[in-house]
Amino acid sequence: MLRVGLTGGIASGKSTVAALLRDRDYPVLDADTIARELLEPGQDAYNEVVREFGDAIVNKGGAVDRPKLGAIVFSDAQKRARLNQILHPRIQEVVGNWFAVLQRPGGPDMAFEDAALILESGAKKNLDRVVVCWCLPEQQLERLQQRGLSVADAKLRIAAQMPMDEKRRLADEEIDCSRSIEETHRQVDVVLEKLKQLAAAGRNIC
Repeated sequence: MLRVGLTGGIASGKSTVAALLRDRDYPVLDADTIARELLEPGQDAYNEVVREFGDAIVNKGGAVDRPKLGAIVFSDAQKRARLNQILHPRIQEVVGNWFAVLQRPGGPDMAFEDAALILESGAKKNLDRVVVCWCLPEQQLERLQQRGLSVADAKLRIAAQMPMDEKRRLADEEIDCSRSIEETHRQVDVVLEKLKQLAAAGRNIC
């Protein structure tokens, strides 16, 4: 089974591509969902994050207030790195176990980890291929504003990630999400065809 990473800058179209892959019946695991679960009260990661960032990030119900935490880490590179140190090893452990469960006779030819920081976190080494989704910088800004972020906050979040050109250089395949949804559909199918051929070649070698 081919282990594929799906990544891209914030508001680059990655979630749209992930939905298209699910529509085509491919397993996709969302790393952000894992992070949310790790930050639930009672989890080791929750305890460590609250110790690190203080009770100010906890709401009245005891849950981590993600917007408050986001405001802290996106304005401070050191604090962002510390949060990643807490969460990323745990996320990768969950992802690795998920891939292992799927790797069975009769299982899928390929499965996808959907994560924004695959290249930044060094998770690429655990994957067979990485696909990057990208769009124009002005489209990222516009999409983030549509989500309710100010221009300043949107620029902070974009700047916190690896530059898009660097992501594209490090990836094995790319999908341009700057054009129509029909064009995105087409590119998804082209990339899937390449990955299917790789998966089939791997089976033949085995």
